[in-house]
Amino acid sequence: MSKQFWIHLTEWNKDIVTTSLESGASVLVVDDDEWVGPIKELGLIRVAGKNQGDLLEDRDVKHITIASKEDEIAVVREAKDKLVAVRADDWKIIPLENIIAQTDNVLFAVDNVRDAELALTTLEKGAAGVVLTDPDIGLIKATAALVNRLSPMVELKKATVTEVRPVGVGDRICIDTCTMMKIGQGMLIGSSSQCLALVHSETVENPYVATRPFRVNAGGVHAYVLAPNNKTRYLSDLSGGDRVLIANSDGATEEAIVGRIKMEKRPLLLIALECENRKHTTILQNAETVCVVNDSGAPVSVVKLRAGDKILVSTEKSGRHFGMKIDETITET
Repeated sequence: MSKQFWIHLTEWNKDIVTTSLESGASVLVVDDDEWVGPIKELGLIRVAGKNQGDLLEDRDVKHITIASKEDEIAVVREAKDKLVAVRADDWKIIPLENIIAQTDNVLFAVDNVRDAELALTTLEKGAAGVVLTDPDIGLIKATAALVNRLSPMVELKKATVTEVRPVGVGDRICIDTCTMMKIGQGMLIGSSSQCLALVHSETVENPYVATRPFRVNAGGVHAYVLAPNNKTRYLSDLSGGDRVLIANSDGATEEAIVGRIKMEKRPLLLIALECENRKHTTILQNAETVCVVNDSGAPVSVVKLRAGDKILVSTEKSGRHFGMKIDETITET
């Protein structure tokens, strides 16, 4: 799940507000409702106030200071139907592991990067996010960098190619993002959410066309792509402003904003795969410039794939309904 980055304003400071906007903060928490209007004039961001704003105190978010076991119990209880921002006079007494183990709906108030990292990584999954208190510009930027770096990891496995064959002409989609990708990065895409292949970005030099480091030639319009918060999206449903996940061969991910979707009729290839005794397929454009990632982490053109080759994929046993995991028997072939 993508981590939330909230910033608490205890006094008006335009520079802090603009830095928060530029750093991609999720929410600004304000002590004075009169600041909501001026913040909205500077940029689009959710604001949490006492009686005004996008999120209201007590209705949408509850602030709880922990000083006892009873407070810890109250946090878990309140987190059933709203976000809870946890504070403590002494950071060391916050029972991080107990709370994170019981709920995914809690943010922890922090005033330094070290404590932010602790809150976001405890028990591996970490808290839903952090609320930065008493911020200065440097601290905001450093915490934003940490939050962006701690995007969720995806477990990648080796799948064996069993067949590669042309299937004719169809509608395929390129995803053009607002991020310049590097060698080794791409997106997880497939005909079934149970097996998403790591399709490489157009960052590989070739004699045919110029590189497009912001692009992934993603495949047929029917395919799924992995999106933030462990959801999938149909390629055909994406549009500018949506978000998808960029992944690399180690499984590290980061969010990317979709700039545009480019759909064209192109010749297509079906790539049949087998992973952990299960059969899967994905359909990509039949072109030298379209690459997947092999088991060594290197890009390989789909036209050079042969039966027996191994490529990196992400698998899951459950099915999906409206992009969300469900425990239901679903077979897609």
